[in-house]
Amino acid sequence: AHLCLHFYFRYWQRSVCGMSSVAGRRRALPSAFPVLDLPLLPIHKHIYEANLRNSNAWCKKYTEFSEKVMEGGGERAIARHTQRNRKLLVRDRLRLLLDDEDFLELSLFAGLGLPYGDIPSAGSMTGIGRINGLWCVFVASDATVKGGTSYPITVKKNLRAQEIAIKNRLPCVYLVDSGGAFLPLQSEIFPDKNHGGRTFYNEAIMSAMKIPQVAVVCGSCTAGGAYMPTMAEEAVMVHRIGTIFLGGPPLVKAATGEEVTPEDLGGARLHAEVSGCVDHFAWEEKEAFDYTRNIISTLNFLLPEEEEETKKRNAEEEPLHSLEELLGLAPKSYNYSLDVKMVVSRLVDGSRFLEFKARYGTSLVTGFAKIHGHLVGILANDGQLSYEATLKGSHFVQLCNQRDVPLLFLQNTAPTAALTLSTKQGLKFGRAEMNSNHLKAQGSMMSAVASASVPKITVVIGGCHGADSYAMCGRAFDPNFLFLWPNAKVSIAPPGHIGSLLPLDGEQEGEQKKQEEELNRMLVEESSAFFSSSRMWDDGVILPQNTRKVLRDVLDIIKQQRYQLSTETLQSIPLRM
Repeated sequence: AHLCLHFYFRYWQRSVCGMSSVAGRRRALPSAFPVLDLPLLPIHKHIYEANLRNSNAWCKKYTEFSEKVMEGGGERAIARHTQRNRKLLVRDRLRLLLDDEDFLELSLFAGLGLPYGDIPSAGSMTGIGRINGLWCVFVASDATVKGGTSYPITVKKNLRAQEIAIKNRLPCVYLVDSGGAFLPLQSEIFPDKNHGGRTFYNEAIMSAMKIPQVAVVCGSCTAGGAYMPTMAEEAVMVHRIGTIFLGGPPLVKAATGEEVTPEDLGGARLHAEVSGCVDHFAWEEKEAFDYTRNIISTLNFLLPEEEEETKKRNAEEEPLHSLEELLGLAPKSYNYSLDVKMVVSRLVDGSRFLEFKARYGTSLVTGFAKIHGHLVGILANDGQLSYEATLKGSHFVQLCNQRDVPLLFLQNTAPTAALTLSTKQGLKFGRAEMNSNHLKAQGSMMSAVASASVPKITVVIGGCHGADSYAMCGRAFDPNFLFLWPNAKVSIAPPGHIGSLLPLDGEQEGEQKKQEEELNRMLVEESSAFFSSSRMWDDGVILPQNTRKVLRDVLDIIKQQRYQLSTETLQSIPLRM
């Protein structure tokens, strides 16, 4: 019976693969969704202009932080890296590896303003780019930042990149040039579940899942870093600049008194000819990246024909109104929020949107649209998430899950949660019962979001506060990607509203007011999008006018796993060891 079941499963799998390949040649169902023609009106002028001034100020800060990150470890570190060590800079390496510079960079501002100092881009550049037309995650050490030393934020950023690779079944390329862990912070790097050792656990799991991994050793791989290339499926190593060893020459001398060169101890010749730890020997970095591109070309993916993709792109409709107008629709605060359908109409193809339950639970807008040809189900906050709105949200999430339609959450949660449905209903049922019903409905929506198996993308376009942010697929609910606009605020409550969460104590009113003021001052700093992004609570800050392009890339990336021909998980075999 076991054998019959196995053969039946294999037959079903081949049938499904065959159907998928046929489906790839078919066209999508035609649609004529209603057009959301929502131009800016004179009545919007005051709020729009205030939002625009606020967005321009945040965009200026975005540019300042970007320039700071691009400097890496500074002029002296760059000179040492390129002239003395004769290595390429991390962005130059990516130019040789990727098809073009049109890649999706993740968590650009990670590591800025941390308690242990500024670590530009967390000392590691991560993102998703095309190699021979195939979207691949890359994790590239930047040795100009603190000599390539790994800080806690570096580990967190690299683990998030692996998590994205696992969730979206993306091949992963590691460009290793690391000096090992920053030992004074070892308690935040080594011992816990999601610390450094998780990197190697993820590598093993990814191999078992048939997610390809390639490592390029273009610098030092010391101590724990030595395991990254040896656990990858294929490894390339560059002569003279690449080394792999658990302990370097100083440690050997201290332990044995023997003097040895880095090349003799763990250079490319040794590992390519003697130990077998690497599979390809490269004389220079360009050759190493040529090897890597060729390795990626051997992966078992069948991508759509370029003509088919071009035809699809040409058929796409642009939104009716300019994407630049999103800068004035990004709310300065919750009180400056305009109709969220104006945001939707500037993100979706042809501004076409098929609204779901348009007359019910109107504080949550739900419906179907296409973004660069990809069908998505959209949930967007347009007021307090009421009882009716959460029931509507639960229904719509389950509907999209039933139809395998990806979900896009546009999050702008209210400062305080909605407590009752209406005055009339409150009088009839009593406030306590209505609050209980709202809590149950909100829990139902959270359950629907958490258990939905379709891809989920969240963009915080305003506020991300309280339990409503969970129902709208905040970070804790594990979206495939989560991005913030520069104006976004992320905190348990927005500045100025923390008092509603403090216990009432009439006897110590003065003390409570002082505490409230201190907490509000703290929230002003800690709720900003850049504070959030520096701590990796999201996948990056994106400009409103770039949102449509980012969503296109993300939807393309998510869809790619359909083109992998062999995904059946088998028992893993030892690699190289």
